[in-house]
Amino acid sequence: MLKAVILIGGPQKGTRFRPLSFEVPKPLFPVAGVPMIQHHIEACAQVPGMQEILLIGFYQPDEPLTRFLEAAQQEFNLPVRYLQEFAPLGTGGGLYHFRDQILAGGPEAFFVLNADVCSDFPLSAMLAAHRHQPHPFLLLGTTANRTQSLNYGCIVENPQTHEVLHYVEKPSTFVSDIINCGIYLFSPEALKPLRDVFQRNQQNGQLEDSSGLWRGAGTIRLEQDVFAALAGQGQIYVHLNDGIWSQIKSAGSALYASRLYLGQYQLTHPERLAKHSPGGPRIRGPLFCF
Repeated sequence: MLKAVILIGGPQKGTRFRPLSFEVPKPLFPVAGVPMIQHHIEACAQVPGMQEILLIGFYQPDEPLTRFLEAAQQEFNLPVRYLQEFAPLGTGGGLYHFRDQILAGGPEAFFVLNADVCSDFPLSAMLAAHRHQPHPFLLLGTTANRTQSLNYGCIVENPQTHEVLHYVEKPSTFVSDIINCGIYLFSPEALKPLRDVFQRNQQNGQLEDSSGLWRGAGTIRLEQDVFAALAGQGQIYVHLNDGIWSQIKSAGSALYASRLYLGQYQLTHPERLAKHSPGGPRIRGPLFCF
């Protein structure tokens, strides 16, 4: 049995999507003709053994989000539920806060996907790698050039075992050309380090982060608080992927992500592509051109 968690953030994020995000929540912003997170849900639903998909975030469960969830459940014949955080809890805080719901039913493992990424989502390949060599954390990685890598979490791996030896989030100097894709497969044991971070935060009181903002004990950053801390301890591994991937941080990057997805549609969703017909859209090139 498997589950998936999609981290959709909240209105305090996605400010680079404004003013478009005033009308449509960023996770529902159309990318290649469908809401951004529908690509994630489709990929999760295709994994054999998937029993439930959970969305975690700080958005109010308004009518557009509720309608989308109802439609997704009908289309994919899977429970798709939204769990609203009481406050923005970071990339790991929501996982710990809703741990009982994530672990209900005893899943073998659960995927964690950031909503604002575009990918071909090689989830079955990640699951096969996890089953071959189980570890608490499996990260999807891809390669970037030296300049681009500074904008992402950088991974130093053991090339023989693929263990993550060192992890730095958005380094100031070059660390590695392997970057974090924001797509993970966690075993239930992965929640124990999150508990340790939560308890440490409680003991230390509220913490001030690098931006000068005060974080509550429930706020956990997967990248800095967990991955960077546990790298080199035999708990975190990386699965490298050479397929499509990009972040979706602005309306402009959503156009690039649409281009990547449309390039895949001939194989994955040909029904979504325009067809040659008298008086219909004129298609230039093999698939898509700006």
